[in-house]
Amino acid sequence: MQFRKAMPDDAVLIAELVIKLTNEISEVTKAKQFNIDLQETIDTCRELLVNGHYQAILAFSDKLNTHQPIAMATLAETYALYAGGKVGIIQEFYTLPEYRSSGVGSLLMEQVKEHGRLSSWACIELCTPPLPEFDRALAFYQRNLFNPVGGRKMRLSLV
Repeated sequence: MQFRKAMPDDAVLIAELVIKLTNEISEVTKAKQFNIDLQETIDTCRELLVNGHYQAILAFSDKLNTHQPIAMATLAETYALYAGGKVGIIQEFYTLPEYRSSGVGSLLMEQVKEHGRLSSWACIELCTPPLPEFDRALAFYQRNLFNPVGGRKMRLSLV
């Protein structure tokens, strides 16, 4: 397994995985959760990477002769007084279905944790996809030492 931080030229790869993630969430929940366009997502991803507002770690299989990632984590940094300073946010975390339960997700999560330590984050936060449909995702995060802290992610669309 190889891991690397994404560059702006990786925007297409990241956007394709984000589309797969959002489509999977919508299919499993039988509700359109996202209104997402591939080209717009590529453009936004590239802009956020260039401006340093967004980071991603990509995972590649040593067994495949391809430049296609099999998993990715996208990250943003923010600040919170309750956390004591800098907070890392996992915005999207996705492993291709055929690689789930292979350990790649946990290895990728270790890369995220190391990035957080090097960035002096006080903690790392994330929201799981809708439960109970994604209870396996919740169990994965708990196995990787994330603790539920209550509440549900909520959104007010301004566009």
